[in-house]
Amino acid sequence: MDGRLVSYYGDDFTGSTDVMEALASNGVETVLFLDIPKPELLARFGHCRAIGIAGTSRSETPAWMDEHLAPAFQWLNSLDAAICHYKVCSTFDSSPGIGNIGKAIEIGRKGFGQSIVPVIVGAPQLKRYTAFGNLFAAYQGRVFRIDRHPVMSRHPVTPMDEADLALHLSKQTSLPVLLADLVVITAADADRRIDELASHPDGILLLDVDSEATQAAAGRQMLRVAARSGGFVAGSSGVEYALLSAWRQAGAIGGGSAEFPDIGPVERLAVVSGSVSPTTERQIRTAVENGFESIALDPLALVSNGEAAVDAAVQAGIGKLKEGRSVILYTALGPSADLGADIDRLPGARHRLGGALGTILRRLIEQEALPRAVVAGGDTSSHALRQLKIDALTTLLPLPQTPGSPLCLAHGDYAPTNGLQIALKGGQVGTDGYFAQIRDGRKN
Repeated sequence: MDGRLVSYYGDDFTGSTDVMEALASNGVETVLFLDIPKPELLARFGHCRAIGIAGTSRSETPAWMDEHLAPAFQWLNSLDAAICHYKVCSTFDSSPGIGNIGKAIEIGRKGFGQSIVPVIVGAPQLKRYTAFGNLFAAYQGRVFRIDRHPVMSRHPVTPMDEADLALHLSKQTSLPVLLADLVVITAADADRRIDELASHPDGILLLDVDSEATQAAAGRQMLRVAARSGGFVAGSSGVEYALLSAWRQAGAIGGGSAEFPDIGPVERLAVVSGSVSPTTERQIRTAVENGFESIALDPLALVSNGEAAVDAAVQAGIGKLKEGRSVILYTALGPSADLGADIDRLPGARHRLGGALGTILRRLIEQEALPRAVVAGGDTSSHALRQLKIDALTTLLPLPQTPGSPLCLAHGDYAPTNGLQIALKGGQVGTDGYFAQIRDGRKN
């Protein structure tokens, strides 16, 4: 384990930076590419022990996965890392038609030639827990079963209506789901019992995690199963948090955390948001109270009258920036403003909407020489960031109080965005003061 520890494919961009943050914060140098890099670009980051690709499969169809995931997994496999991780959202939201996790596991399993695929979803650091195969997630200080979660049970594209992950996956794959539950994970003979489960001729092995103790146990078991059955695994960034413990026990990494000093404020910050989450709504309202200007955008105009609507949004944003103000351009202020049903009547509209927001942000960065920016919304980030002409990201400032949405440093050949400081925030991630925190460049 002296070489590369992990390679990974993130099913959206915010989730990809979540993994990068978890690893980099714990001293594992990590780079995240926006596509399979050319050899010379990969060589620039040859010192990194973790290498990822930021993907979009969370918002794609099974047919898209068939075309795009196999070559991505093949490239990741060529890196000879001990583990190759298909990273999904910690809320596991997915469906047979969009973001099908079972399908992705089938493709990876075939490409890596292995029978059993270990899966970890619980991540106590993110307030996500699995107990006896059921997923729980926190919201506003309370923990909910995922099918009763105030946000994820009403997700605009993939609402979670089933907390039992085996039942949820049964709608997406015919592979059996085997469960190493809390009793098995903590048993005196856990190794024997998990070896028994892993000896199944095919399937998915779900490892429960409800605490730091079971997380450490699950990480050790994942490494054991991977060494025996193959290195392809799936799950949330809970995979990395679990493996970090196991790697430390094995002496593969040091015991300390990496130091990331506060980087200080910028005068002006631009944010684009395609999120309909109530968390993002509170963050926008709090940012306005903290000196930001907000600009409401019509998402239907952006997808049906693209160029003119983008031009108008850019001019409105420049007007506020020239006044010396930070600006947030948003397509919805909470669930009550969600126009998703109307957007979905237009084929490909959600992808176009993310792309339009990315184009708006890029033009604001170009014309106002902005050093820092934010994209809010998991699906939005996946399609918006591709418009910024960025090749790779590294971690600039982790946010330990709200992990999963770090400030990143962009790398690429396009001068206006090379060196850009950018944060990608999932809809329900972050404290109410998140945007001001990014503007001020502070960890807390």
